[in-house]
Amino acid sequence: MEDNRYTFTEEGGRSSGMCDGASSEEAEAAESLSCMPFATLGIGDAREDTDVPQINSKKSEEKESIKSEQENKRKKHHKDYQPNYFLSIPITNKKINSKKSEEKESIKSEQENKRKKHHKDYQPNYFLSIPITNKKITGEIKTLQNAIIQQDKRLAKAMVGDGSFHITLLVMQLLNEDEVNIGVDALLELKPSVEDVLRGRRLTLPFQGIDTFRSQVGFVKLVDGDHIPPLLEIAEMAQRMFQEKGIVAGENRSFKPHLTFMKLSKAPWLRKRGVKKIDPAWYEKFIHHRFGEETLYRIDLCSMEKKKQSDGYYHCESSIVVGDKSGGEPDDAELVKLSKRLVENAVLKAVQQYLEETQNKKQPGEGSSVKAEEADRSGSGSDNNRK
Repeated sequence: MEDNRYTFTEEGGRSSGMCDGASSEEAEAAESLSCMPFATLGIGDAREDTDVPQINSKKSEEKESIKSEQENKRKKHHKDYQPNYFLSIPITNKKINSKKSEEKESIKSEQENKRKKHHKDYQPNYFLSIPITNKKITGEIKTLQNAIIQQDKRLAKAMVGDGSFHITLLVMQLLNEDEVNIGVDALLELKPSVEDVLRGRRLTLPFQGIDTFRSQVGFVKLVDGDHIPPLLEIAEMAQRMFQEKGIVAGENRSFKPHLTFMKLSKAPWLRKRGVKKIDPAWYEKFIHHRFGEETLYRIDLCSMEKKKQSDGYYHCESSIVVGDKSGGEPDDAELVKLSKRLVENAVLKAVQQYLEETQNKKQPGEGSSVKAEEADRSGSGSDNNRK
């Protein structure tokens, strides 16, 4: 049987194997097909190529859907992420652990040494004072002091002077003018806290009876009562306020409010003359004596070492007025007295600053005699001015 199929050359022409019996129309048709670019593709191949874009689009949609789902999971995971496990690299090298232990011990030892040095060098030179201004109390104390002096005139040197009666709220160490200014700021910031404790009420402090500290310091006792807790709270707040500002403040012993009227340390020579203790017989008539009541309305920042004021009260750096003295405003005399004290302190501070600046401008050899005189005065008066 004769093969009637056509074959085509690369040039698109008809091969010599073409059937001789083919018509001219068929030959022309076959020749035109050979010129087309898809002439060498089969029908099946063409059908397969037309489906590729649709398949790719479907796969792309599936990938986007998976990606979106994973992203949502990550967001939810981030929101609820709460770690509960961890990967650990344990330290088993004994040398490393030993070194860390030594470092901790070294730091601990250094801190302990600093505390010991601080305790050793701590010498309070300032204090917060609640002044005693009730004339009945001060008058009764003078009566007590005179009764003791009548028994031994030498004891007059151990008595607290007029105008110096007060309750010590807190003691502290202020080493320079910058620290004094920090102390003044701390006192001013203390006022709102004190007023919160008082809540507009009067804090009345009643005094009755006599006691001593180790038979060296004689004081009038503050009666127990509802006034003690708020007074202790104010003292604790004051100590916390000053310590937070870096001020070395407070004492090892617990706070015991009292009103000192005599101290044997004011006259050290008494010990050499046989007066080593305060004898209870000196004040036995005042054991249960009522001295009166004082209302808290002012707290002062005072110096133990600077020269006292003309009224006998300590040098005052600053004051705050709190509470209610007598159900109303403080009386005019007390306001005038307080204003005068603050003005005097401000003027004195300005004069001292001016003198320091003037002396610094002088030559090294100048002004030495003036400084020596000031040193002598401060040295001789320091014992008498201490609290």
